[in-house]
Parts: sequence; structure tokens; C-alpha cells
Amino acid sequence: MNDAATQPAPPQAPPVKRTPLIAGNWKMNFDHLQAIAFVQKLAWSLKDAQHNYGEVEVAVFPPFTDLRSVQTLLSADKLPVALGAQDVSPHESGAYTGDVSASMLKKLDTRYIIVGHSERRGGHGENDETVGLKARAAANAGMVPVICVGETAADLEEHGAAAIPVQQLTAALTHLAADAEIVIAYEPVWAIGSGDPATPEQAEEVGRALREVLRAERGDAVADRTRILYGGSGASQNVASYMKQPNLDGALVGGASLKVDEFSRIAQFTKHVTV
Repeated sequence: MNDAATQPAPPQAPPVKRTPLIAGNWKMNFDHLQAIAFVQKLAWSLKDAQHNYGEVEVAVFPPFTDLRSVQTLLSADKLPVALGAQDVSPHESGAYTGDVSASMLKKLDTRYIIVGHSERRGGHGENDETVGLKARAAANAGMVPVICVGETAADLEEHGAAAIPVQQLTAALTHLAADAEIVIAYEPVWAIGSGDPATPEQAEEVGRALREVLRAERGDAVADRTRILYGGSGASQNVASYMKQPNLDGALVGGASLKVDEFSRIAQFTKHVTV
């Protein structure tokens, strides 16, 4: 008898635990005084709720004009909320009026930078090449790009689910080092602000396809550790249903992130998740 055949199978590695990220994209809202007041109220709300930031990470993405004020508050009061920026220049410096470089954002203790948001792709004509270069600028400066991918209603009708997000992610990865830390945000453009989000099953289908791209392009370790967020009419009433999906690890929240109580409830989704 072959002794190898009688040997027990090696134990399966435990699933990788990814810390969920709840990210509030304020878009073009709040001046710096309103931003300070909001973050103070958010921190108080989460403290009252005994929020565990090690269990669920919380980040805010203010407009550029608010970043210094929010950074000063977070630092002075030692608040565990992470800071993100909504965009970045692909250029390090030079004659680029209105642009903000990654090195400037790094000096403000910025941890995350959104790149490729549908409003930048659609409203500002950013293509996959530009998004990839912005992601590289953020990563090279020691920050984490939040790479947004997603399809319009026309894309969905023509190509089906996942095809466009997979194409966008694949293009962005060509500009990044193999070990670069990234976050992916799947935002179905047809759902943003509509009040009619993708179903958890639809979002999971895309999330699974995106993770398969990571596995093929970057290997198991990167695929297993990378967080994939859902963004598109997210709210406290539905966030838990998304977070139960195995390939969704948080939310990129738009309009709901402008309401302290609502955003706080979204961050506390673990209290509402049932098996």
C-alpha cells in the first residue's frame, strides 16, 4: 500500500481576515469649519458607541481645502479616524495649475487617496491610463490608492456584470508595483445616488471577479489581503447585507457620509450582521 495515500490531508489555511473599511467620500461638501465640527461629532458618536477601530476602520475624505484642518484635529485629539483625499495629480511637481501632488498630501498624514471615481472618469474625462498613473503616484509616496471601478447602465447592458470593472482594474495594475497596497472600490455608476443599489449578490459577483484578477495578476497573498469596497447608494439599512458577502470588505459612502448619525451607524454595521 502507498503510505502517502494513507496520510491525512494537510490542514487548510484559515481564511485571511481583512479589516473592513468604511470610507466617507464628502465630495464637494463642507468648508473647513464644517469639516472640523463634523469630525468632532463623528468621533464623539463612535466613542459613545464604543466603536472598535481595530475591528472596523473608519476614514473620511474631505475636499482639499479641509485636509489641513481635519489633519490638525485628528492629530491634536489623537482621534483614530483615518484621513483620505479625493484625488491626486499624477505629477510630482511642476507647471500643473490646480493640481495637488502626492508628496503634498503625504505631509498631511493622508493615508488613502481615491483615484478613478466615476465622477472623475465621467465629468473630467479621466481614462484608465490617467487613473493608473494617479494610483502609482499615491503608492510611490507611501499612501494607499482607493481604485474605483464600475460600469454605467449602458455598459451593464452591453457587456454584462464585471466586464468593465475587471478591465479598469487590470489596466490600473499595470502601473503599480507587485507589492503595492491598494483598496478597490466597486461603484456601479447606475446605482450611485439613485436610491436603487446593486443587490448584495450582484456586488458579490463583481467582487469575486475582481479578486480573481488580483489572484491571477498578483498572486494569492495580494488577492487575499486586498480589501474590496462597495459604493453606490449605501446606507445603514443595507450595509450589513453587503458585508456578509465573502468578497466585500467595506463601503465607499457618498451622500450618507455627510450625516453624522447615519455614517456612524454604517460604521457600526457589525452590530447588525447575522450569519
